Amino acid sequence: MSTTDDVYAGANDTSEGKVFTVTGRDWDQIVEGLSGAEGVEERVVVNMGPQHPSTHGVLRLILEIEGETVTEARCGIGYLHTGIEKNMEFRSWVQGTTFVTRMDYLSPLFNEAAYCFSVERLLDIEDDIPEKAQVMRVLLMELNRLSSHLVAIATGGMELGALTVMTIGFRERELVLDLFELITGLRMNHAFIRPGGVAQDLPPNALQEIRDFTALMRKRLPEYAALCNANPIFKARLTDVGHLELDGVLALGLTGPVLRSTGYPWDLRKTQPYSGYETYDFDVQTWDTCDAYGRFRIRLNEMWESLRIVEQAVDRLAGLEGAPVMIGDKKIAWPSQLAIGSDGMGNSLDHIRHIMGESMEALIHHFKLVTEGFRVPPGQAYVPIESPRGELGAHVVSDGGTRPFRAHFRDPSFTNLQATSVMSEGGQVADVIVAIASIDPVMGGVDR
Repeated sequence: MSTTDDVYAGANDTSEGKVFTVTGRDWDQIVEGLSGAEGVEERVVVNMGPQHPSTHGVLRLILEIEGETVTEARCGIGYLHTGIEKNMEFRSWVQGTTFVTRMDYLSPLFNEAAYCFSVERLLDIEDDIPEKAQVMRVLLMELNRLSSHLVAIATGGMELGALTVMTIGFRERELVLDLFELITGLRMNHAFIRPGGVAQDLPPNALQEIRDFTALMRKRLPEYAALCNANPIFKARLTDVGHLELDGVLALGLTGPVLRSTGYPWDLRKTQPYSGYETYDFDVQTWDTCDAYGRFRIRLNEMWESLRIVEQAVDRLAGLEGAPVMIGDKKIAWPSQLAIGSDGMGNSLDHIRHIMGESMEALIHHFKLVTEGFRVPPGQAYVPIESPRGELGAHVVSDGGTRPFRAHFRDPSFTNLQATSVMSEGGQVADVIVAIASIDPVMGGVDR
């Protein structure tokens, strides 16, 4: 049987109109050579990514260009799809934290916090979370905001050719990850914030390590300002690039530094406080240029504010020595006072002694809590928080069982990525890189 008879391998034309093979020549030569051809335009459609060093992960951009000018820009997403939201329907409520921490992998503790806040609202235990757990959550989120903004500035600098900004950005981020490793045991994907509190208490030397870190960061952060703020080359590449004013930002639902670069002081830590943020002293950072330069300056200034909050949290934790970090309700509380056992794993020796030698009921309850999980009353809840990229919200639905009926996340990277076309069209190809860097999307959060 010939291919012409095969319905699965029929012959077809794969192109429309004339096809031109362009080899390594100047663009002017190519246009001149095609000038006699009928219906030929200078517009070319090119793919940028999904494997491209300047697209912040596996992001595909379909650009229609005319010379060096971008006439149309579209995003192609889905290359990092993980099915996290669907997988959560087959895991217990506590196991959900292990999934959500892997979405936006540059701000894992924010993913955990948003999810746990929604679960706690369904359980109606928001007012029962121990004070120390709330302060630890604020501490970890602000440290995470620091590390996320450091990566945003470092990768943005790398894409512009400012390699010194990249190297010092990752140098400082390593210090934050060292603190995460000390407190949670992991540098990323912590699953440390749990429904009811946090996984375990701070290690004995943690507060001093954090104080040393904040003191060092107050010396290091001015380096970024010295390298970039008034640098004429850096400013020329960012000023008036990726311009988007307030009405456009609000129409697209954009949040975070992109919104605050228009001068609008919208920060959920102030406007809709959670975890006791209303009791901390800090300022909402804004800029009034509506461009990539303003978003860079906002992230730089927000790191100073995060240091202020971290220092306040450390002072509070110093007065909460020995306080509980998990809710007192044993039907919900995961054992949190851990010690490292002889097997190298975290086990509370007192808890093991209690459930194995003193109380059969405690053993049965522990077994059911770990294997089956607790039940959450039927209903739905949505709690938004201010992540490094904007409003991150978890919409969680329960049918009264031990697993989420549905979990869906409003990830700011996904929403903010809509701005790519309006920020890029009419500009140069090189400015597409700057616009994307100023949005700071993380594809793990976009695709989920």
